[in-house]
Amino acid sequence: MNHFTKKFLASAMLGTLLAFSAHAATINIHNGGDTTSLDPQKISGDWEDRIAGDIFEGLVTEDAKADPIPGQAESWTISDDGLVYTFKLRDGIKWSDGHPVTAGDFVFAFQRLLDPKNAADYAYLQFTIKNAEKINKGEITDLNQLGVKAIDDKTLEITLENPTPYFINALTHYTAYPLPKHVIDAKGADWVKIGNIVTNGPYKPVEWVPGSHVTTAKNDQWYGAKDLKIDGAKFFTLEDQEAALKRYRAGEFDVLTDFPKDQYEWIKTNLPGQAHVVPFLGTYYYVVNSTKPPFNDKRVRQALSMAVNREVIGPSILGTGELPSYSWVPPGTANYGEPAYATWKDLPYNEKVAEAKKLLTEAGFGPDHPLKAQLRYNTNDNHKRIAVAIASMWKPLGVEVELYNTETKVHYDEMQRGQVEIGRAGWLADYDDPDNFLSLLVTGVPNNYGRWSNAEYDKLIKEGNNTRDLKARAELLKKAEQIALDESAAIPIYYYVSENIVSPKVQGFEDNVTDKHRTRWLSFKE
Repeated sequence: MNHFTKKFLASAMLGTLLAFSAHAATINIHNGGDTTSLDPQKISGDWEDRIAGDIFEGLVTEDAKADPIPGQAESWTISDDGLVYTFKLRDGIKWSDGHPVTAGDFVFAFQRLLDPKNAADYAYLQFTIKNAEKINKGEITDLNQLGVKAIDDKTLEITLENPTPYFINALTHYTAYPLPKHVIDAKGADWVKIGNIVTNGPYKPVEWVPGSHVTTAKNDQWYGAKDLKIDGAKFFTLEDQEAALKRYRAGEFDVLTDFPKDQYEWIKTNLPGQAHVVPFLGTYYYVVNSTKPPFNDKRVRQALSMAVNREVIGPSILGTGELPSYSWVPPGTANYGEPAYATWKDLPYNEKVAEAKKLLTEAGFGPDHPLKAQLRYNTNDNHKRIAVAIASMWKPLGVEVELYNTETKVHYDEMQRGQVEIGRAGWLADYDDPDNFLSLLVTGVPNNYGRWSNAEYDKLIKEGNNTRDLKARAELLKKAEQIALDESAAIPIYYYVSENIVSPKVQGFEDNVTDKHRTRWLSFKE
């Protein structure tokens, strides 16, 4: 082949590639924190869920408004007693390597999730399944006693401990995704590496650079692939909101999942219609380590909670209008009604501060013996702004605060290991039910970062979840919530609003109460 021919062919190929790349629709998403894993049983953050929910699909999945719809299962039936769910899988569903997805892959995944040796932090979300908790706690060692059975390759039967009104919702969570047994058996822990990993969702991961990004591409084996308008997504790790906004304005990002709150007025004026700030099911809170003196004294915890002037945080410190939180469960949560509230909620702020000072004095603290505390938060301008404000609210009590920040991955790892006195956390609903919030304070749950423990609370949660009558169940759960609030088990600060900025060229982005926006529902304007 002569030089001219080579040059001509190279030029033609480049032209074809450029034409293809111009046609290929990749959405660039600012994703915040760094992804810990592509294994859905090894993750815990909403930034990781955005990726997991694109590359995997459970029996049930979410529509554009985050309501549950059939996923890998085309249909299901529920027994009259509400205990047995029988799922029929879709015809022809496959992993991205072409291997069939079977009921056995779901059995394998649930057993792996609950096997204590795998130490999945979120295993407790599926404790409603028969024998799940006993297996996870090592009381039953035979994984086959778990209430998840493959009747045949296309039929899965799940038996519950008790009727559970939110179970279908819970199946949209990544703890209920199937896993490719044939790949995990062959590759072991390396199954999640690019080149090994296979997935069953609309997209598949094709590149993962820790600390930088995860890139996905359309999974042609997925049953709805022909309807996808977006060919892939690039999820960028970036915890600097100012830098993210600049990159969005430069056209480098199509969606921001957070922004500097002090820029909100500017954004509304200069990027009209692009900010999506709406209430959703989530609580921003501080945990207090109840195992460490003096924070094991409920008077100390209550004093710290009472001195937080929640009313100024949403309107003044953040500027995005978050509502003050005096309950653990956000108002409007399904199957609950009005939540319980801290008994001192409606006191004037000066009276709250006076009572807080009195409580600290009773606990042995004062000018000659100040309470010293380290307040941890994950690196983020908004978290820093709140931490600085709350530290100043505690100052009149004589509390000396050391602020300590780390990147998200390190922050949550250290919190789970109990390396915290006071720490910032946030909880965004996995499913719309009070249990999803209340279970965070159950003894021994890995996400109970403050290690608060109360036997009566645990008993009421269990009793409530064993109660089929929704009204009676809500009353029991509310009693438990009141105990947690009376004990200042944690410090709820505000109810979240979701804060996205979406390019006008992106279509199909639907605001919803769980802030889930799967790429499969998005498209670009022609």
